[in-house]
Amino acid sequence: MATKREAIIRDEIRALAAYHVPDSSGMVKLDAMENPYDLPADVRRKIAELVANAQINRYPDAAASALKARLRETLDLPQESELILGNGSDEIIQMLMMATAKPGAKVLSVEPTFVMFRMIASYCRMDYVSVPLQADFSLDAERMLLAIAEHRPALVFIAYPNNPTGNLFDADTIARIVRAAPGLVVVDEAYHAFAGRTFMNRLGEFDNLVVMRTLSKSGLAGLRLGLLAGARDWLAEIDKVRLPYNVGVLTQLVAEEALQHRSLLDEQAAAIRAERTRLSDELRGTRGTTVYPSDANFILFRIAGAPRVFAALKARGVLVKNLHGSHPALDGCLRVTVGTPGENDRFLAALRESLTLN
Repeated sequence: MATKREAIIRDEIRALAAYHVPDSSGMVKLDAMENPYDLPADVRRKIAELVANAQINRYPDAAASALKARLRETLDLPQESELILGNGSDEIIQMLMMATAKPGAKVLSVEPTFVMFRMIASYCRMDYVSVPLQADFSLDAERMLLAIAEHRPALVFIAYPNNPTGNLFDADTIARIVRAAPGLVVVDEAYHAFAGRTFMNRLGEFDNLVVMRTLSKSGLAGLRLGLLAGARDWLAEIDKVRLPYNVGVLTQLVAEEALQHRSLLDEQAAAIRAERTRLSDELRGTRGTTVYPSDANFILFRIAGAPRVFAALKARGVLVKNLHGSHPALDGCLRVTVGTPGENDRFLAALRESLTLN
């Protein structure tokens, strides 16, 4: 006999595992693709002043007009395009799926990729179709086009660069996918600051293309601010499922101030890119390690005994992401976020110690 919980909670929800965020207290935290650099003291003082004077007794500006204006300027958004803001990219993904979740509607993406595409599809009762990447983690153009022709997805998600593999897919292949798709194609540019490539300037070229970004990787992860850019007629429909006041007063104030220091954020991104090169080179010189090219702020590498190495790193106070067992293509893989030079040195030293013991 079914329990009350089994009778009430949907089967597909009970079958899911909750998104797990490990405790990182006291660790060198290199598992979540965060920017390791804080804002300078003078900027933090300005933010503290803004927060101190914020009208937190009032609801935030529902349209986030001032912040949107700042984002338009920062992103160099095409004039004909519109913006929707969300509580991180996750809420944007959820809005897109809620708005398109007709009975039998499908979501299509690649595998492996950002896990929330599949999870939120389950939340919204949309069928999820995944197309395997090739052995080098590049897009399989023909399989993607065949899957689009067969399944006619309402939404296609393409992470650019891809998470967890770190690589940029071929732009011409993505353009072919956009042209072939019967619905919206969402290009997720969460790691744009480290890639230098974008589809934002091509929004006017395709009527079914939208571009998603986040400020989380640019040193503002705690604000939880995501955005979607695209044609006004599409976004007007998506905006109908956005909850009122979804971006709080403090997020709007702090993000608007932080974006006035774009050159500082760009400098931090450049420092991360330089460390990414150094860290990749060091890892390539580590025995038994295969390092995959990255255009993001993390590096995917395959190593013998990955679960043991992960545990040994953690025992030495360094937390990375263990991807072994998450997908067959990622067997033996760990993912390390690019940290400060000191954090990266601690990771490399701990890795060498772990391999010596193993």
